[in-house]
Amino acid sequence: MAAGAPRIFVSHLSGVAVFDPSGDQVGRVRDLVVMLRVGRRPPRVLGLVVELSTRRRIFLPMTRVTGIESGQVITTGVLNVRRFEQRPTERLVFGELLDRRVALVETGEEVTVLDLSVQQLPARRDWEIDRVFVRKGRKSRGFRRAKGETLTVEWSAVTGFSLEEHGQGAENLLATFEQLHPADLANVLHHLSPKRRAEVAAALDDDRLADVLEELPEDDQIEILGKLQGERAADVLEAMDPDDAADLLGELPEEEKERLLSLMEPADAAEMRRLMAYEEHTAGGLMTTEPIVLRPDATVADALARVRNRDLSPALAAQVYVCRPPDETPTGKYLGTVHFQRLLRDPPYTLVSALIDDDPQTLAPGAALPLVAGFFATYDMVAAPVVDDSGALLGAVTVDDVLDHMLPDDWRETEFDLDADGAEDEGMAAHGS
Repeated sequence: MAAGAPRIFVSHLSGVAVFDPSGDQVGRVRDLVVMLRVGRRPPRVLGLVVELSTRRRIFLPMTRVTGIESGQVITTGVLNVRRFEQRPTERLVFGELLDRRVALVETGEEVTVLDLSVQQLPARRDWEIDRVFVRKGRKSRGFRRAKGETLTVEWSAVTGFSLEEHGQGAENLLATFEQLHPADLANVLHHLSPKRRAEVAAALDDDRLADVLEELPEDDQIEILGKLQGERAADVLEAMDPDDAADLLGELPEEEKERLLSLMEPADAAEMRRLMAYEEHTAGGLMTTEPIVLRPDATVADALARVRNRDLSPALAAQVYVCRPPDETPTGKYLGTVHFQRLLRDPPYTLVSALIDDDPQTLAPGAALPLVAGFFATYDMVAAPVVDDSGALLGAVTVDDVLDHMLPDDWRETEFDLDADGAEDEGMAAHGS
């Protein structure tokens, strides 16, 4: 980048695509790595944490960055794909510096860090954090943004970044990742320190945290749930998909499980107990109890209105289940399934009972995982009904739940398949070189 280049605020770098010189995207920026220096010298930006398409996070030294412009980062094209590991002397900008409480040197007044700007030094490839965007006033509480004067000051005008802070907020960190898919935000949380992970989880609303918890490794789920206040933990469990919440509850000590169940709404607690009664790797243990259930006299228009619910996963929205009353699981007699494509082909006034499959295929709640997987493969299903001996619909198993249980237990903590050893042989020097 040429001398005199404009400063760049780090919030604008979150999620920015990283390209090699030929124009191929290699990943996205997830954080910046800096080194604090003694006195009031601005921190040196060592490099970027880049998440590859494989979900592996690597370190990209700033010396390999040839340009940051138009919402993209251009590199030399030579990457070391060794997994990034933070060193004791390094700090992560998004993960550790945003939302900190620091003090203005001149007045001693406490301010909150909203953003930081970086700039390339003239005639060099070195980058520094040169300015800090802060807000005066009291620290924000809960989800309400604290009001106060905002100003941009030189790095040397503030102090306190090197001190450990307890109760650090997460408002501005979350703002940088606002548009992330829950699975990607879960990946961000997984790579934060336990302290920051707890602070970010506390700042998320119940529905967003529930979505993120469903995508986290089991150890992270238990850790976060254990740090939430009792009633908040129960609320988050109620917001999760029932099958995921039941799986998480099943991993807790008996005393803690019963305590949380006692704090939940009676109907939700009863649903959790029903799901936990099934073996984990069976259709009953895999199913969700909240598929789309319609009565025989419902119309195609009714069905499409239910399918449009944005909170439904694509697999659950792919079909509706026609049953006699009651409509909640366990239902009355299960009559059959109508797939989304069939709903699109018939007039809105058509009764769904006229469109059900002639030979409905179902799973028994005790069906083992291999049988369930074979069922999906045989009938090209994305979701399948689970029906008991009396003919009542108990729930539905979705293909993503089958995959979750067929993959290794630690699959969320590992990258997708990548020939890392071969790529590293051709890569550049190790992180920090």
